[in-house]
Amino acid sequence: MYNMSTQTRSKRKDESEPEIPITIAMSSEVLFNMETEQQSNRSMSHGPAFYFVKALQVVNAELKVHYPESQELFKVLLINHHSSDSDRLNETIKIQACCLFSSARKTCSELEELITPLVMERERLVSELKKNKTHLYLSAKPGFGVQEALKEGIAAAIMGNPETIAKVSETQLRIVFDGDAVLFSDESQRVFSERKLMGYMEHEKKNVDVPMNQGPFRGLLEVLERLQRKLHNKGLIKNCPIRTYLVTSRDAGCAGYRALSTLHSWGLEIDEAVFLGGSPKGPVLEKIRPHIFFDDQDCHIKNVLKFGIVACHVQYSSE
Repeated sequence: MYNMSTQTRSKRKDESEPEIPITIAMSSEVLFNMETEQQSNRSMSHGPAFYFVKALQVVNAELKVHYPESQELFKVLLINHHSSDSDRLNETIKIQACCLFSSARKTCSELEELITPLVMERERLVSELKKNKTHLYLSAKPGFGVQEALKEGIAAAIMGNPETIAKVSETQLRIVFDGDAVLFSDESQRVFSERKLMGYMEHEKKNVDVPMNQGPFRGLLEVLERLQRKLHNKGLIKNCPIRTYLVTSRDAGCAGYRALSTLHSWGLEIDEAVFLGGSPKGPVLEKIRPHIFFDDQDCHIKNVLKFGIVACHVQYSSE
């Protein structure tokens, strides 16, 4: 396991970019489990994104303490594709959100600042995501704009729902990324598919000092690190409410070195990196207990769901 130097990162100068909200769009089904389809009597329990959204609120609260005028806060767009009676549906979602989050001692006004219900037709989804400068889109099922969003450069994934969600931190947002086809391009993965293990290892050795192209989630990691730097600058280093991980099937040799050097070439770092060399990811993620995990391989998604980890399938291809 690789641990980055937070002291090095906290000293890096922040970019002079205009502050905008970090927009996380998600279908309403990933936050709420709808038990009935009658709008007039919806009964909702929390879905797989529930603890992730709670963790976003924790980060927002900390940022507001140290940067009360800042607009750079997490914002959740809760998308529903049922256009009929949208006003009543929006009101129902607000009421249910207050009920579900009440145990976290959040007021309805705080939740309304974080969560914005949005009813839209599927045909308008990607254009609305772009209009809202969306950093991440989470869908409950395939075919709901995920592929189209990825093609437009928006990080997007299909969220899986474990039978029982593992207990997660209530004070720190933990996000785990896979490497290839998630943070990085799928170039090396295509080499592995075409030339098998030996060909892949030769390719990584030959290109060990050549940075990989960016994958669809590089931008999300960049935003998270920017928030971390702001919090580090206020003394929140060991107790930073955001922690990022790279958990990859790459080994700790040339392939792992190339992953870290690629991040370094982008001016980005990760809090912890784990190189599994092809071993299953479930046991490692069980120890990390992230709020959310992103991977492009269905076999890894199925494996970690068994450990109660909320895993999101990134169906990305550069071809």
